[in-house]
Amino acid sequence: MFTLEETFQILAEKMIGKAVGSLVIFLITVFITYSITTGGFGSGRLGTVDLKSQLSFFSLPKNDTPLPCRSGSPLRVFMYDLPKRFNVAMMSSKFAGDDSSPLNSRNLPVWPHYAGLHRQHSVEYWMMASLLYENATVDESSEAVRVSNPEVADVFFVPFFSSLSFNTHGKNMTDPDTEFDRQLQVDILKFLRKSSYWQRTSGRDHVIPMHHPNAFRFLREEEGKVRAKLQKVLKGYEDVRFEAGYANGEGINASTHGMQSSKFCLHPAGDTPSSNRLFDAIVSHCVPVIVSDHIELPYEAELDYTKFSLFFSVQEALVPGYMVEQLRKIPEKTWIQMWKRLKEIAHHFEYQYPPKKDDAVNMLWRQVRTKVPAERLAVNRNRRLRVPDWW
Repeated sequence: MFTLEETFQILAEKMIGKAVGSLVIFLITVFITYSITTGGFGSGRLGTVDLKSQLSFFSLPKNDTPLPCRSGSPLRVFMYDLPKRFNVAMMSSKFAGDDSSPLNSRNLPVWPHYAGLHRQHSVEYWMMASLLYENATVDESSEAVRVSNPEVADVFFVPFFSSLSFNTHGKNMTDPDTEFDRQLQVDILKFLRKSSYWQRTSGRDHVIPMHHPNAFRFLREEEGKVRAKLQKVLKGYEDVRFEAGYANGEGINASTHGMQSSKFCLHPAGDTPSSNRLFDAIVSHCVPVIVSDHIELPYEAELDYTKFSLFFSVQEALVPGYMVEQLRKIPEKTWIQMWKRLKEIAHHFEYQYPPKKDDAVNMLWRQVRTKVPAERLAVNRNRRLRVPDWW
């Protein structure tokens, strides 16, 4: 089964190198970092969700309906028509209760140009928008195309703005609105369990945005400790900038300037799964310094991160002076090569509407497409294996 967590994991945890004279590290210690606008129709970048909260259903398929044959490219996607409370009503109250007309490219609301924290919680919006784009042509640049007949679909997309719902209704865990966020998750599961297309594969071919607030809280408590320790380790260096930032106009401007004028941008584990610090660094052309032991990076099957990023384990990074010393040893020529590579791959992390070849949303659909054969194999196996111990 596909979940949007898997898709987000491809995106990982969550811009023209300017200062080439001295070592500069820039770290933003915000609760949730923002995304900087990159141009286009409401474009921006998203952080990632790296939780393992999968909606797994291990029962055998309830019927023997044959799976559709797989074509080459593009990926054929059937998108469910959900009540707008699951998606665009979170963006604008004018859509509340308006389920009489289906969403299309003409009534799809524009993602706000200045969306603050919400910008990094919009990945579901961009995926949905790419399927609603009516002028899309099926050519080598199209990674996914919407189909109206579910029988010929390769995967099924559930347009539930789960990340935005969490940020809007449940981010503080104790808000009364948290129950609204939980109820949306319950309702979407009820809806899917009634779908014959869900039932025939136990949902393995569905892209489903979901989250688990308790797991969010755990990650924030554990991973926030690493950043606090790094702040102490990096204090006192003249060529290291360690600043606190906030998702307001002043904080955004300070962060933008800090990243664009730095040679290296530190990316430790975030205090939320949607941290977009890594992606802001990439599009700022600031060489990411990734501190993590188990990070899953977006598009890593296609992109060699060692060509434009540096890596330290948590243990190494917390040794006083070690990380700064290693960064100072990096030759200027090596840094310039990494900086040039960042400029070449930055477009893979940018969203826009209409979607463009190899942009972030097309890269996401491409990653989903690579999972289809393995998921189909698992479904076909489950259909013939009737001994419970085998599966």
